[in-house]
Amino acid sequence: MAHWTSPLTRRVLPAVEAAAEHTKLWWAAAVLMSATGGHRERRAAVAGLAAMGVAELASNAVCKQLYERRRPPKELIPHDGVHDRPDSSSFPSGHTAAAVGFTAAVAGSSLGWGAACAVPAAAVAVERVHSGAHYPSDVAVGAVIGMASAWLVHRAPGLVLRHVL
Repeated sequence: MAHWTSPLTRRVLPAVEAAAEHTKLWWAAAVLMSATGGHRERRAAVAGLAAMGVAELASNAVCKQLYERRRPPKELIPHDGVHDRPDSSSFPSGHTAAAVGFTAAVAGSSLGWGAACAVPAAAVAVERVHSGAHYPSDVAVGAVIGMASAWLVHRAPGLVLRHVL
């Protein structure tokens, strides 16, 4: 993917990166769902934000601290779009974990909104490799963390209540 150098790719992927930075894209999606939808959409937005938070905690506060991996060398990225990259561990991709966590949790409550969020979530994953910020395996593990976070958000309350009550 890092070899994609079309003008469209050079315009779209930096915009995806900017929108996904600090989870702005997912907060905006949650606000839009809440403002335009009913109870189901508000529930989906809350589930998405909760899963995103769990995914970010797991990927950034836990995994990146336990596993130090350098970012891909700039020499391996055959385009000049490599900008300032974080100094943190490359493993796993926190952006992808947040994107997939939000999207999967939203889909668990609202398939339509989940499908709508899937396209930008996939674009985030592609952008993280294309920009040279991550190896494909970083993105894959980030996606697994996101899926696990969404599962946890949807299943944990019932599991806890079942054992407490």
